[in-house]
Amino acid sequence: MFKVNSFTNRKSCGLPVFWGMVFLAGCAVLAGCAGQAETRDSNAEAEAIEAAEAALAAMDGGGVKKALPGVKNNLPPAGQPTGQPDWVLSPYSVYNQAIYIAAVGQGGNRAAAERSSFAALTAIFGQSIQAEFSNLTHYSEAVNNGSLNVSENNAVSEAIKTSADMDSLIGAEIADVWWDAKDKLWYAAAVLEKQKAAALYSELLRGNQRLINEITSIPDAEKNTLESFSRYQLAAAVADANHLYANLLSVLGGAGAEGTLKKGGDYRLEAAKIARNISIAVNVEGDRQNRVENAFAVALGRLGFKSGGNNNRYVLNAKVSLSSASLPGNKNEFCRYNIDSYLTDTKNGGRMAPYNITGREGHTAMSEAEIRAINAAVKKIESEYEQVFNGFFSTNLLK
Repeated sequence: MFKVNSFTNRKSCGLPVFWGMVFLAGCAVLAGCAGQAETRDSNAEAEAIEAAEAALAAMDGGGVKKALPGVKNNLPPAGQPTGQPDWVLSPYSVYNQAIYIAAVGQGGNRAAAERSSFAALTAIFGQSIQAEFSNLTHYSEAVNNGSLNVSENNAVSEAIKTSADMDSLIGAEIADVWWDAKDKLWYAAAVLEKQKAAALYSELLRGNQRLINEITSIPDAEKNTLESFSRYQLAAAVADANHLYANLLSVLGGAGAEGTLKKGGDYRLEAAKIARNISIAVNVEGDRQNRVENAFAVALGRLGFKSGGNNNRYVLNAKVSLSSASLPGNKNEFCRYNIDSYLTDTKNGGRMAPYNITGREGHTAMSEAEIRAINAAVKKIESEYEQVFNGFFSTNLLK
């Protein structure tokens, strides 16, 4: 069975260098299978890691974290009351437009104002960039749970996680905040330093592409497995992120990744091909007329998997529990349902994709309440399970 336990165990100069270019200024990194050395631009590397660290610090709730280059001093003379800063109405009167992309947001509290400013900053890049932000969900989750080891430098990884939490661009930071005591509103200025952001996104692109190549390097003997399926689903999530980074770079004027980037859909097509060669048995305890079993089978079929059969490596196990419930002052009978399920790999005993649903249905007769409970459970499975299954295998690297 193949394994990729660490994405930092690479044969490059005898050092673990995956994502090394993001944080090791001046490090010599080897590119390509031949291992021929090329010198990275130390200034770009320093800018990339500085952008990540600055964004992480600024989004940690501390307002202005450092003096920003090219920013006019907007503070009033000592002893005078602080009035409305110039940037509230005109951010580029303070933040040099040649250096920064800047936007202002407002809200009833500081956190709301900061989120509003990040949203306004993203909007500057256009609707297509805003729409692509939703594609970062699986990528960010995979970074957060450790399935994607994007960098040995915590600042870069934490900047990715924090940007997902704040719905902000990686590298963006809160430059200043102001409380308007008269109108009871907070204002926040969000900025993205163009040169440093371009360096950061360039390094993310190159590192992510190497990561994709690594996790999709699968021996033919291991191709038609759920491990391989998860690798291509995860590669699709990384490719989605790369597509966004490439578009951002085109606006920032930075150099993109070498060659043509594949889209996430390309890797999902490969995952679908793998799914068609995998059969998953469905075993449901406490089912009624195979209703729940059939619901899971339908969902798996939409994903491309075959269901049923004997001696399958993969089995979806589920348990249906029904119990009576009562509500004070209500004459109806109520049936509470609970369904727990998970996938099992009979070869290694691993459990995957846990899924649980609960609910309650009522009727004047308990027998009818039970029927309604099963119907509700079936409807949930048919509408939810496909997304839950894909979400698990798009954010977890099976080993």
